[in-house]
Amino acid sequence: MIDVTVVIPNYNGAKYLENCLDSLRKQTVRDFSVILIDNGSEDGSAQLVQTHYPEVAVRRFDSNRGFCAAVNEGIRMARTPYVILLNNDTMCEPAFVETLLRAVRRRPRCFACAPRMVRMDDPGRIDSAGDFYCALGWAFARGKGRPAGRYRKSCEVFSACAGASIYRRAVFDEIGLFDEAHFAYLEDVDICYRAKIAGYRNYYIPEAVVRHVGSATSGSLYNEFKTRYSSRNSIYLIYKNMPWPQIILNLPFLAVGFLVKMGFFAHRGFFRDYAAGLGKGIRLCRREKKVRVRRENLPHYLTIQWELWVNTVRRLSGV
Repeated sequence: MIDVTVVIPNYNGAKYLENCLDSLRKQTVRDFSVILIDNGSEDGSAQLVQTHYPEVAVRRFDSNRGFCAAVNEGIRMARTPYVILLNNDTMCEPAFVETLLRAVRRRPRCFACAPRMVRMDDPGRIDSAGDFYCALGWAFARGKGRPAGRYRKSCEVFSACAGASIYRRAVFDEIGLFDEAHFAYLEDVDICYRAKIAGYRNYYIPEAVVRHVGSATSGSLYNEFKTRYSSRNSIYLIYKNMPWPQIILNLPFLAVGFLVKMGFFAHRGFFRDYAAGLGKGIRLCRREKKVRVRRENLPHYLTIQWELWVNTVRRLSGV
């Protein structure tokens, strides 16, 4: 019986796909399926996969509908209890699938497990050892740029990077799929935030290793598109997941966090893009709904708030 499906969202990723799919062919387990969701690519990547990787199911969109729409389609197509989301600009170590599957099976209240993501150009450096979210309104990759050897212990994290993580599919039925209002960026923090509100946990699994190029679709670490959507979604993430009393409690931290970010992007020439994204985020909040607060989830909100404060200390101390 096949227990896991690997879903790969793709937009003009032909130059990366062979390395990614070849690494899946070398996995220590064979009983998994692969689905590629193509977001209207114009570089022949979908045809490449259909020709050279017949074991991969391909679903093509007529246009770029965004990361969230692509992975949601793949999750809906999957018929397995677990789903791995995998960026096209990755290469998996041979035990990647087996290790993640074993880890999530062993943790009944686990929603997502993140692997040790290392840089493609320097595998000795961490790209992400799980993600954190803090009271400043910042999401950040744990250990980014630091020596990979420092992050060899499994631990609980706030969220798992959707670029290479495994998810328990049944939880999607409870909390919903990825929010397509995000289009791209912070959607993985949002989905894990919602899972935490419902009482689930997310973990970092260092034995599962994947190499990652990073910014393959957007083209660079900082650009107009990424700045606008990141700032937009940072506002939406807070509005959607925090009850109003929690927003008020965190308001001093959030104000400082957004001011610092504004200065950061202004220094790099993206002030207008960052400010425009904030405005779009406010408008998005006006038409979207907040996560419903349920009495049984109140202890989970308290746990999350404590994590937000602890993660603020972690971020400021450079963890």
